[in-house]
Amino acid sequence: MLDLRPVGYVIGLLVASLGITMLAPLAADLQAGNGHWPVFMESAIVTILTGGLMAGACANGVTAGLTLRQTFLLTSLVWLTLPVFGAIPFVIGATNANFTDAFFEAMSGLTTTGATVFSGLEALPEGLKLWRGILQWLGGVGIIVVAMVFLPELRVGGMQIFRTEGFETDGKILPRAGEIASRIAVIYVSLTVTCALAYSAFGMTGFDAMTHAMTTVSTGGMANSDASFGAYGMAVHYTAVVFMILAALPFVRYVQLLAGTAVPMYRDSQIRTFLMIVSICVLLISAWVWGRDGIITETAFREALFNVTSIISGTGYSNADYMTWGTFPVVMFFFIGLIGGCAGSTACSVKVFRYQLLVASIKSQIRQIHSPHGLFVPRYDGRPVSDDVLNSVMAFFVAFVLALGIVATLLGLTGLDFITSVSGAASAIANVGPGLGTEIGPAGNFSGLNDTAKWILSVAMFFGRLEIMAVLTILTISFWRS
Repeated sequence: MLDLRPVGYVIGLLVASLGITMLAPLAADLQAGNGHWPVFMESAIVTILTGGLMAGACANGVTAGLTLRQTFLLTSLVWLTLPVFGAIPFVIGATNANFTDAFFEAMSGLTTTGATVFSGLEALPEGLKLWRGILQWLGGVGIIVVAMVFLPELRVGGMQIFRTEGFETDGKILPRAGEIASRIAVIYVSLTVTCALAYSAFGMTGFDAMTHAMTTVSTGGMANSDASFGAYGMAVHYTAVVFMILAALPFVRYVQLLAGTAVPMYRDSQIRTFLMIVSICVLLISAWVWGRDGIITETAFREALFNVTSIISGTGYSNADYMTWGTFPVVMFFFIGLIGGCAGSTACSVKVFRYQLLVASIKSQIRQIHSPHGLFVPRYDGRPVSDDVLNSVMAFFVAFVLALGIVATLLGLTGLDFITSVSGAASAIANVGPGLGTEIGPAGNFSGLNDTAKWILSVAMFFGRLEIMAVLTILTISFWRS
């Protein structure tokens, strides 16, 4: 029989912690004097009490570590439970959202997808703006811990290749998670504070700088304006690019950098490949726009750089409507959203290392065909890649493509057109944010979709954030057998 008490205990603590963070937007509303602070007072009381009672009821089942089955369940239930409580301020607050919209917004925030169902963002109370930023910021650091601690231990999607990289492991998941999380927290907070100071120095108000720093470093992408980053100038755009790239790099490299060695960061092939892809895509799209306009301008380059970085990192900001740039850029934006950043970062989607392993496997297979009697082993960063890693990566690719097709089909059945269905499915599963088209593209949002489509997308965001395979595992009958 699977003991759920350790899982309930951890989830209870996390729910209570989420309630405590609601005091920050409460304070923001008090300072602004907009009269919206009771919303967060009520939300905090309900959330803290519920989480505290859950943790207290399950405390007698706490053990030194979690079993593999408990860890699978925990990683999934956390991303289902927290959005329920994160949605409360949207339901009872100024947005007056129904539960469908509120849950969609909270799930989008915590999974750092960045898709929104709200418009008129400038008029929202300060507390709700800050709450959207906090949800994404908490989701960002949570994603790093999951990617660096839980998924490698669970052998999900090839992540086991990073099991011993940078940290010693004793096989106990929670103690190791605490050690890694403490190091990550210092780096994560430092990047956020630095980003906020840079935004403030280049023209943002203190409040906007803080909230946008949260959604930048988490590669979340929720902005305080309907125009996203189109409301800001050149210096802010370049600043955002720098921090989106930093957030899309492996955080383990920052830990090693703080420990006094920069060599691993310079030698990391995943980082080099990611930066190379960004550079090539920016140059191609810039050249396309320059050729279309018949003139080379800094604005075209900056817009290409900003939007490519935003989409490939899964941030989802925009500073221009790239749907008007022509078919070539639109197609490129669709596919770079399916690439993603580096493993162990706040970035989303498939991740660069999986494409590297896929290419290495293809090269090895081609050589095997040329020389049937030879022995060719795929390598990653100079190290041989085991069969279980390759099998895990291939399973992930298959699951990702199948999930994309299923979600797109289901969205089509709700009445959405082809472009909206396919791009919406891709943006949700890859946790990118904006889709394509006039409705959910960079100039639109998801408010016009029907409730069924929003629930489908919410589930897709959940699956995508946990790399699909972790969720599918707990849905099998064998998982629940003792």
